[in-house]
Amino acid sequence: MDQILEHPIERAARSPAEIYDEQFVPALFSQFGPVLCDAAGIVPGMRALDVACGTGALTLALADRVRPGGAALGLDANPQMLAVARRKRADIDWHEGRAEALPYADASFDAVVSQFGMMFFDEPAAALREMQRVLRPGGRLAVAVCDAVEHSPGYAELARLLERLFGKRIADAFRAPFVLGDAARLGALCAEAGIGNARILRHDGTARFASIDALVSTERACVWTLGGLLDDAQFELLLREAQKVFRPYVDAAGKVAFTMPALLISALRE
Repeated sequence: MDQILEHPIERAARSPAEIYDEQFVPALFSQFGPVLCDAAGIVPGMRALDVACGTGALTLALADRVRPGGAALGLDANPQMLAVARRKRADIDWHEGRAEALPYADASFDAVVSQFGMMFFDEPAAALREMQRVLRPGGRLAVAVCDAVEHSPGYAELARLLERLFGKRIADAFRAPFVLGDAARLGALCAEAGIGNARILRHDGTARFASIDALVSTERACVWTLGGLLDDAQFELLLREAQKVFRPYVDAAGKVAFTMPALLISALRE
């Protein structure tokens, strides 16, 4: 991923799900698969569900951990995301559905996991309640969300830069994935869902991009945050200003790296 910049027509020819899988998964999300598997205690023989699986970064890690004798299932509400996921592994059961109404019987799974999806759920407490419902007694739940944007130095810089250049509306669109980055709020959601033994832990990951241009281009391409909000002139201005604010996070090869922490909900079904 040496260069993310591309002709707008080429970019438009790919779906948002394909852009997400090509850019965000390696930069941010693939590293958390083993973390969630460890938090959920995934071992061979388990039946495990990944809720809001997206293009399958975590589901693939599940599938490797439950072998032999186990089963990994991925569920997402977005058919484009599932279309990309289905190209990756034929031995995984991929299903379309909403986290707030899981299409599975009670006590169907040994483990239920979800990473970086709950921030976008319409009813996160209802989704947690559903995840708990489909767990068998003794099964483990593990859910990851982005920590507050202020705790990620690079993304905090980008949020401030967007607000300075384009105003609060654009900056708040970028901040959307970080809205559940508060341990007290997550604890309250768990209590509302009837999960009384939840622990909220922090795990520090690392955001990695090939260059400052790659970072800015990736964020502009994200349909769930900045996608469609910046015109070409604004984008060029953002690229120029980003060269200054991201200089502390660039190594000698021009690559960008900074901490991106996640908050993890861990709970045992009693």
